[in-house]
Amino acid sequence: MKDVKVCVLRIEGTNCEDEAAQAFASVGASPEKVHLKQLLGQCPSDLKRDLGSYDILMLPGGFSAGDYVRAGAIFAARMKSGLKKDIIRFVESGKPVIGVCNGFQILVELGLLPAMDGTMSEEPEAALYTNDSGRFECRPTLLRQEKKGKSVFTSGIPCGSVVMYPSAHAEGKLMFPRSRQSKMLKRLLDNEQVMFRYVDPEGEYAGYPWCPNGSLYNIAGICNPAGNVLGMMPHPERVLKRETHPDWTRAKWKEDGDGLSIFRSAVNSVK
Repeated sequence: MKDVKVCVLRIEGTNCEDEAAQAFASVGASPEKVHLKQLLGQCPSDLKRDLGSYDILMLPGGFSAGDYVRAGAIFAARMKSGLKKDIIRFVESGKPVIGVCNGFQILVELGLLPAMDGTMSEEPEAALYTNDSGRFECRPTLLRQEKKGKSVFTSGIPCGSVVMYPSAHAEGKLMFPRSRQSKMLKRLLDNEQVMFRYVDPEGEYAGYPWCPNGSLYNIAGICNPAGNVLGMMPHPERVLKRETHPDWTRAKWKEDGDGLSIFRSAVNSVK
């Protein structure tokens, strides 16, 4: 069976790389925590890495570069300036790319999401703006899986099912330019790019606190048109076992946590 190599990419300020690596290791992959300088060649020769040698790219959460300028902007700019061709080649080859929380912000800043008119837009087409509450929101959140078609990330999560992933962010409100917002949302829906939406305990779309940020259409995660690039604000890597579910002592949860399916689906897609 193929050894699936995962690049868990980080810079200063990234702080969820350990959980991300553990998530992929839990489903039989071989993750490596790689600093961006290793891909850029700004390191000793024995530490250099080639993005193309990996099967999956993971951009974990945190506060990369201190979230200065905008959340994810500096990380994205450094990636784009030195790795643009490699990133485009990686995505166009069909390899999975997942960005969680700060990773989602990076993918938007890179132009890899929503990417409606090509693999990577020159400028960001969307923004992940400050939560409506004006503060950091950290708690379990319920999400409905919305994508009907095939995706490398949701083969183990039936469309319409509800999962629990923790949220922990201050800037998670998905927005488009006001003059284009309705048009962009329609394109997202027509392309089946909306992967996850926030819901309440009854499975209904609801506002705060169930939607922690005021995101357009309660969107928690989107993919590119090809379905191999996923960005989401909640953290599936933080709920890999039933013991990490807040209600695990009061309900008969399955052994695997809700978050494991995303990583298993991605790994299975490249085996």
